[in-house]
Amino acid sequence: MNLSRRKFFKLAGASAAGVTMLSPLEAFYARVASGQVARGIGYGPLEAKLPTNANELAGLILGGINLSTTPLLELPPGFNYTAISYTGQMMDDGTLVPSNHDGMAAFPGPNNTTVLVRNHELNPTPNGVIAFKKYDEIGGGTTSIVVGANRRVEKHFASLAGTIRNCAGGPTPWGTWVSCEENLTIPAANNTATKKHGYNFEVPATADIQVADPIALVAMGRFNHEAVAVDPNSGWVYQTEDDGSSCFYRFRPNQKGNLQSGGVLEALVIEGMPKAITAKNFQQFKGKSLPVSWVKIDNVDPATNDVNISVRRQGQNKGAAIFSRGEGAWYGNGLVYFTCSNGGDVGQGQVFAYNPKNDTLTLVVESSNVDELNFPDNITVAPFGDLFLCEDGSGTEYVQGVNQRGEVYRFATNAINGSEFAGVCFSPDGKTMFVNIQDPGITLAIWGAWTRNRT
Repeated sequence: MNLSRRKFFKLAGASAAGVTMLSPLEAFYARVASGQVARGIGYGPLEAKLPTNANELAGLILGGINLSTTPLLELPPGFNYTAISYTGQMMDDGTLVPSNHDGMAAFPGPNNTTVLVRNHELNPTPNGVIAFKKYDEIGGGTTSIVVGANRRVEKHFASLAGTIRNCAGGPTPWGTWVSCEENLTIPAANNTATKKHGYNFEVPATADIQVADPIALVAMGRFNHEAVAVDPNSGWVYQTEDDGSSCFYRFRPNQKGNLQSGGVLEALVIEGMPKAITAKNFQQFKGKSLPVSWVKIDNVDPATNDVNISVRRQGQNKGAAIFSRGEGAWYGNGLVYFTCSNGGDVGQGQVFAYNPKNDTLTLVVESSNVDELNFPDNITVAPFGDLFLCEDGSGTEYVQGVNQRGEVYRFATNAINGSEFAGVCFSPDGKTMFVNIQDPGITLAIWGAWTRNRT
């Protein structure tokens, strides 16, 4: 897909009445309501760039790509990147970096380092995450990376093993990563599983080589987990589900900061709209704060994969709203943002925002064609308030930004193939964006003048 084909969002605004403006999109709604199109070039035109550590990658071929001579990204002027922690690289625990890099978060480490915890969306495979402690089969899991101030890897190692298809997840305010299984495998004659799957697992964000105790967080529900976002004020955890008929969930742990303490799992209901289907004919509510309530899930751990007893069906039987492929989630600006990758009238994606302070849900973005936004997946909120979305669609994939003036802009292009971006997040000091190209599996560290004016 040529760069010139992509147009910026043309989003229909709601009427002024009944609209709650959402930072960082207040100016956006005001401009759209006045008939203007919110568009921008962000930090400037994108241009192909080699990694600044190309000399360290000399001769390295990954997925048929020479990492030292091939521009991996297109970025705006003034931005640069290093390529770190790639598939097949030897780690400090003696194992190799697995493939299929996915969700990720950054935590403060010792001596001005950043600790990344990174998912690997893998089915059972001999080349999965290998560790001496594992939940079940060798497959997905997480690796942890200690990154120095020079944006080079100081240490990396396996930190969770034996899970399947760890897609996204989310950081907690108490310094851990919740890794989510997007899989419902149960032991059967045609597989080698010894335990049920479809759970969340908590991983300490430590700079020391440490494998997490693989404890399934059963009370958070057994379903096709995608991502979580934690409200730091309440400690409640919001969860997305990657299914065409999914729910948006809230988990209220019995003890704040202790996800193993059990708790209550609930699904979101839009008041006055039982079983609301948000994927179609929902643009009329764009920008409007819709009051919501929550219904309890009675059986959080179904023994089988019968859809009639699934967690989502239990919620929908009580009136829970239906979303199409809930994906990335992130807490920021006082809101829980989450994406639905194929939601919307044309099936190209939506972004919602849930406000935990007043218990309302707002449709923030809905793509009207593939050239505006193509299957938004992982999402993050930058320290300076902008949203960044990773695309997981077809053709050329971008990291898209939305600035605080409401302008939507392209920030980065996958310059090597059509693989999705994933795991976008910022270092604790706000100076570095980390993001993955899932295939062939490369983690990238990007920096530049983040707070300069975006036009």
